[in-house]
Amino acid sequence: MPNLVITIGREPGSGGKLIAEELSKLTGFPIYDKELINEASKESGLSEEFIEKMDEKVSHSTVGGLFGLRNSLMDQVFSSNYLSNESLFKIQSDVIRKIAIEKSVIFVGRCADYVLKNSDNVFNVYITAPKEDRIIRMMERNQLDKQKAKELVEKMDKRRRSYYNYYSNKCWGHANSYHLSIDSSRVGIKESAELIFKIIEEKI
Repeated sequence: MPNLVITIGREPGSGGKLIAEELSKLTGFPIYDKELINEASKESGLSEEFIEKMDEKVSHSTVGGLFGLRNSLMDQVFSSNYLSNESLFKIQSDVIRKIAIEKSVIFVGRCADYVLKNSDNVFNVYITAPKEDRIIRMMERNQLDKQKAKELVEKMDKRRRSYYNYYSNKCWGHANSYHLSIDSSRVGIKESAELIFKIIEEKI
């Protein structure tokens, strides 16, 4: 059988990474999220530190650079960031495709569903949850008060939406980008992983 690839898109604080970890236990598939930085470093020859700094920018300048007002100096700054982000996306995309050929795997985020859109052996999942529940999880995970957790959720929502929509030319979170969407608050973390596993086991 060909390798099976599971991609998990998720709203911040929805527990998507936790579901991926539970799913990894059930399937035996490794998870790639931040681990892609290490692989991208190996493939590109760039240092992990450099790639991580590019990856952790608060907002992707590709979006701001395209829509902001400019002068010649701003153009140079935006152009530099644009090329950096485009290069990083290409490096990560190449790594995702390479790993997907080599083994069965779970990708968390990174537009993996779009990067692998031409592959037949991919099952795309999206994890969502009510905003209030996501804020609570963010409070617990990062030891923040409610206001700061709310601000963090909103900032990350905006960042992920901008990143995904820009590179995929689709709409982040829309049903037609995924095979299955789950409300983790209704279903539960472990139960969500078991549901995904059951569908894969029976249908794929």
